[in-house]
Amino acid sequence: MGYKENKKHLKRCLYGLYVFIYLPWFFTLEHFIQPDMPGIHILNTPLDDKIPFCEYFIIPYILWFFYVVGSCIFMIYKASDKEFVQFALSLIIGMSLALTICMIYPNGLTLRPSYIPDNICGKIVKGLYKTDTSTNVFPSIHVYNSLAVHIALAKCEALKNKPAVRYASLVLCILICMSTIFLKQHSVIDVIGGFALMAVMYVFIYVIDYKKIIKR
Repeated sequence: MGYKENKKHLKRCLYGLYVFIYLPWFFTLEHFIQPDMPGIHILNTPLDDKIPFCEYFIIPYILWFFYVVGSCIFMIYKASDKEFVQFALSLIIGMSLALTICMIYPNGLTLRPSYIPDNICGKIVKGLYKTDTSTNVFPSIHVYNSLAVHIALAKCEALKNKPAVRYASLVLCILICMSTIFLKQHSVIDVIGGFALMAVMYVFIYVIDYKKIIKR
């Protein structure tokens, strides 16, 4: 690997510095926006009550972290410059918009079950509940990031002749989205919000041809 390639990869890694903006921002919101906060919007729906809790969905829920991080590493080394910038911006702008929405529209849920099975998956869920509040849920960042990652991988030229990888990504993306509601971490509205945010971002990042606009 030559000097130019190393320099390119290093520049791409700089996008990762966003984590030092996102994490303090996220945990600050987690601290100040609590379930008993006056004016908080509870987003439970009757449909959520009909969806059963299933602790086994903690597996794809946790795999989300590896899915996102692993895809970031892959895109750093394998994506074209355009593909990588689109991928990075979709994550950075989308996550920032999600947190901004939570600031303007404080929201939360009261869906968590009173009983959780005492098995390995159930214990992991209990740990998740202790570390992650049931606030700042709309739109779902879990859902949004999963969609952003899958779209980027599906469009990546390096995976053009590897349908198995793309299909595996799609299956995992779907399971992660499902896990958010089966674990009662998100409501149906949060999931729809994640899809809606991705739809808007898709137009701005992948559809609009800014070169043509600039030339006008």
